[in-house]
Amino acid sequence: MTVIIAGERSGVGKTTITLAILAYLKSQNQSLQSFKVGPDYIDPMFHSTITDKPCRNLDPILTSQEYVKWCFDYHTQSSELVVIEGVMGLFDGVPTDDSPYYASTAYIAKLLNLPVILILDCSKLSMSVGAIALGYITLDPNIQIVGLILNKVGSKKHLTLLKAGLKNCGIPIIGVWFRQQEIKLPSRHLGLIPTEEIKEHQIIFQQLAQLAQENINWNLLFPYLVHNSEKKVDYFFQPSQEYKLKIAIARDKSLNFYYQDNLDILEKFGVELVFFSPLEDDKLPNNIHGLYLGGGFPEIFAEKLANNMQLKSNIKEAINNGLPTYAECGGMMYLSQAIIDFQGREWAMIGVLPNKATMSKKLTLGYRQAKILVDNKFVKKDFKFSGHEFHHAINSHNSKTSIISLKDYFTHTQLSSHGWQIKNIYSSYLHLHFANIVSQIEQFLLGCFERII
Repeated sequence: MTVIIAGERSGVGKTTITLAILAYLKSQNQSLQSFKVGPDYIDPMFHSTITDKPCRNLDPILTSQEYVKWCFDYHTQSSELVVIEGVMGLFDGVPTDDSPYYASTAYIAKLLNLPVILILDCSKLSMSVGAIALGYITLDPNIQIVGLILNKVGSKKHLTLLKAGLKNCGIPIIGVWFRQQEIKLPSRHLGLIPTEEIKEHQIIFQQLAQLAQENINWNLLFPYLVHNSEKKVDYFFQPSQEYKLKIAIARDKSLNFYYQDNLDILEKFGVELVFFSPLEDDKLPNNIHGLYLGGGFPEIFAEKLANNMQLKSNIKEAINNGLPTYAECGGMMYLSQAIIDFQGREWAMIGVLPNKATMSKKLTLGYRQAKILVDNKFVKKDFKFSGHEFHHAINSHNSKTSIISLKDYFTHTQLSSHGWQIKNIYSSYLHLHFANIVSQIEQFLLGCFERII
């Protein structure tokens, strides 16, 4: 059995409580595997730092239902305990013909046949909490809510009223977190600040583990965490051939948004991943055949990126000489002419793309239905796929060379096109999961392979 930690809505403390549970279990030397529902990068970084295992995303929009089931089965084969953190509110998803809340936490619970622990924000509630809990419990009888965690409880008197309100719900209270016990994780414009930038993160994890030990009824929760793998699951695809390639991957505080599954898929094709730091290194790794620039926070580290003149020149020369390059979101910003930060300061970047990335107060966020507009070496014209946008940057250059047409996944509203295919660069603001575009990734690798032959 495995349990999903869900929230009644966003902002109820779901991530903090999930991290506390993981931190406590890890302190007990338990073998842990964690998952995160949805497309998020930052929460999984915290999971992975605690568990010493890559956290996996469960997202049927970016992948598929079949992949979600495979991913869960495959990555739980050797773990004694499994914890899944939900996304947003329990039923917050995409309305489709098949489900009114497709891709939500509730949908994943139903897809994987898993029970749910529901976190309730009790800060402005007393007896009425019962009506809210009962609504979640009865809305879909196929979703099995097996326990409640009450968060932001004001006092013992407040807790007494909450328990009275929940008396007729028939669901046990598995945890109680008092308001004065909250530990706030540092955040900024895209959510939590990644662990790599938080020097005291280990101290925070120890404090969270202590709170979990005190505030969770482990006799009730622990049986739901124990996982017994019943079958041997093979990798979800077998490559047609192995490519003995080396691909350089930017990874440091400035660029670090990568799905672990994407890296695994590249390695499954026989690719050697060579990591480098855009902030600290003065050149790309030697003898590489491709370049992968993920998302991240280049706007926060724009000054240091701009001042690393030697690396910028080295990357520009390599790309101008035909190095196949894939860049998404922050990686595309790094390839642009410049980043204009939140204070209006302009920082010169690598300059192989025609745009400047200007930081805006407006957040662009959501799933996208994408279509390729330009036939190119790696992806054919009219190819359709799903992606996710999550950025504050806007482009100053709306080039006719835009490579992708976008629609909002929810409303099918046409959005402005963006992205570039210049030289051997493929770039856009879209974050992609490689599981649903394996054949296109192989085309990219073939392009890299041509540098050898």
